[in-house]
Amino acid sequence: MAELGFNDTTPALTGRPSYHPSVMLKIYIYGYLNRIPSSRRLERECQCNVEMMWLTGRLAPDFKTIADFRRDNGVAIRNVCRRFVELCRGLLLLSSDMVAIDGSKFKAVNSRDRNYTAGKIDKRQQQIEEIVQRYLDMIETADRISPTGFDVKTVRLYEKIALLRQRMRELEQMKEQLKKEADKQLSLTDPDSRSMTSGGKRTGTVGYNVQTAVDTKHHLIVEHGVTNIGDDHGQLSKMAFLAKNAMDRPKLKALADRGYFSDPDIPACELAGIKTYVPSHLPRHQGRRGSLPSAISSTLQGTTSIGAPVASAPFTVSRPSRMHSRVVCAIC
Repeated sequence: MAELGFNDTTPALTGRPSYHPSVMLKIYIYGYLNRIPSSRRLERECQCNVEMMWLTGRLAPDFKTIADFRRDNGVAIRNVCRRFVELCRGLLLLSSDMVAIDGSKFKAVNSRDRNYTAGKIDKRQQQIEEIVQRYLDMIETADRISPTGFDVKTVRLYEKIALLRQRMRELEQMKEQLKKEADKQLSLTDPDSRSMTSGGKRTGTVGYNVQTAVDTKHHLIVEHGVTNIGDDHGQLSKMAFLAKNAMDRPKLKALADRGYFSDPDIPACELAGIKTYVPSHLPRHQGRRGSLPSAISSTLQGTTSIGAPVASAPFTVSRPSRMHSRVVCAIC
């Protein structure tokens, strides 16, 4: 465990010894395999789950101990993943020369209300101004109808207006901080997280884009990476290079969806001995159903936009009901 970079592998001569990293790593892996990311839930599992009792030897670490282990041993956990890939390679489980690359959106510990852009700040400021104006109108009405011109309700309204004006000053400070950010986003709880769209519903999620390369034969994760860029554009060559080095292969085939198509990435992969299969961004044909556009036909007969011959490139023409014809090409 010390060679992998874990802390506290050797207990001190004095004081109560801490939990051994091997026990904490078992808890971490069990939570990963059973989709239990919360440290508090892992603490409860250690106390009542028979499987966890057997794994940990009836030890029950506190939730903060579990959270601190993940925070302080990130590099060591990554080394464990690399050692696992080496083990799979030694057992010939990574004998395939093809990987599939895709990305997933993981939520961060940062709500959407704590993530700000210039548009969100302007909208919030406008809402606060409308609320302040409504409170001022209520105060004016109370002054006209009150015989003394002073009541408890008016005092509470003035206090609310003071809080709203303080909030306006905070938003102005955030707007100044926003100008220093390269991507014009500001997250208060988790500064590295960013707002990005996820799923077919196009809903916003504040989190990270986790890139994963998976072996197509045994479905084992070969390499992974984390970025706060919302789309997959520009991630193909990076993940393909990492997967090729992890599998220790001179040549590799990489599969990816349409979002990874990038003119600079595909030639870079070709030069590194990586053959990519990525659908190109072809325009939707607006003409007669079942026919190919002239631009696509000439491309299929000649070369692609990057100059690679496509005589052997497979393509399919699907004609589902209630939909226009669409062409999907695999760039070799």
